[in-house]
Amino acid sequence: MLVSKYFTLLLLAVFLVACGNKDKEKKENFSYEKTMEAPKAASSNPNDVVITGNDGMQFNKKEIRVEAGKKVKITLRHIGKMDKNVMGHNFVLLKQGVDVMTFGPKAAAFKDSEYIPANTQDVIAHTKLIGGGETAVIEFDAPEPGVYDFICSFPGHYALMKGKFIVE
Repeated sequence: MLVSKYFTLLLLAVFLVACGNKDKEKKENFSYEKTMEAPKAASSNPNDVVITGNDGMQFNKKEIRVEAGKKVKITLRHIGKMDKNVMGHNFVLLKQGVDVMTFGPKAAAFKDSEYIPANTQDVIAHTKLIGGGETAVIEFDAPEPGVYDFICSFPGHYALMKGKFIVE
């Protein structure tokens, strides 16, 4: 009986020491630098815009506001994993008055030019078509103040991947 009490106490002591070391080990290996990504500094230039597209056919922005009369820089990042032949994305800024539901199906016929219709007068600026993990950057002069539509012209994407580009 005495042996079993000592054996039980010994097992309890080993258990407590082992648990205590695990907690200490976790605390020693914990650091904010390893577990949290530092926030990225926001650009002070409102005309320097980063927009992302994903494998769920979504842009992360539905509205972009820029200042008139200045250079605009659009950085498009495809944060998905799918290839551009399956889930390609681009950023297409349409001129005022261009109907998205008319332009989108028309653009789908232009695979060889990355879904940008040849000789179009409907587009102000556009990126190249990119796939998962890729980035495209374009720069252009802001158009006249007003509201413009932007879309992804990959077939079928324009129905979901669209937003308003507001020049103030």
